[in-house]
Amino acid sequence: MTYRDILKKVDHTLLKQPSTWEQIREICDDAVKYGTASVCIPPSFVKQAAEYLDGKMPVCTVIGFPNGYNTTAVKVFETKEALKDGAEEIDMVINIGWVRMGQYDKVLAEINALKEACGDHILKVIIETCLLTDEEKIKMCETVAASGADFIKTSTGFSAAGATKPDVALMKAHMAAGKKIKAAGGIADFNDAREFVLLGADRLGTSRLVEQAKKKGGDLDAEI
Repeated sequence: MTYRDILKKVDHTLLKQPSTWEQIREICDDAVKYGTASVCIPPSFVKQAAEYLDGKMPVCTVIGFPNGYNTTAVKVFETKEALKDGAEEIDMVINIGWVRMGQYDKVLAEINALKEACGDHILKVIIETCLLTDEEKIKMCETVAASGADFIKTSTGFSAAGATKPDVALMKAHMAAGKKIKAAGGIADFNDAREFVLLGADRLGTSRLVEQAKKKGGDLDAEI
């Protein structure tokens, strides 16, 4: 597995509250240069970024972020607005309170409502693993597997912790065939990323790897 192989799996991410257009434009340029899977940015920048990129790189954005407790109607509206503005991938945060109450039918219905709004666009479901028990994580794997969503995603990166290797391994063991896994938050470096990929992660949400590739220089086709 090469550095470039890893970068192809990265959603190059900038979601910090004080982000400016200049910073967003920089990660767009870097994403194109280093061949990432997408740029993942706040909804308010989607239209500008999509026009700036002009098809050179998919734009991903976040819905119900970071707490997930918006109503389903609001999340559906956010999704439709993001797609209209040029987003190609949507990362939604579940209502974690519903999970804690065991209301998985409501979680499933919400995921499917957003997938209906997404149509053929990719939908990733953020379950915020650091706030759930292993039993709840398994139930969410089953729920996402039963839904129309394309990915299950570990974390927002805005809660108590990000992705862990045991959580990705658990997801790999319980997700249905054809459903994918995104690990996000706290991925330290390329060696760390490689371990997540070997455990089953299909995407990686991070800003660090592109920054490290910029500092590294040299051959990105070298083996890690």
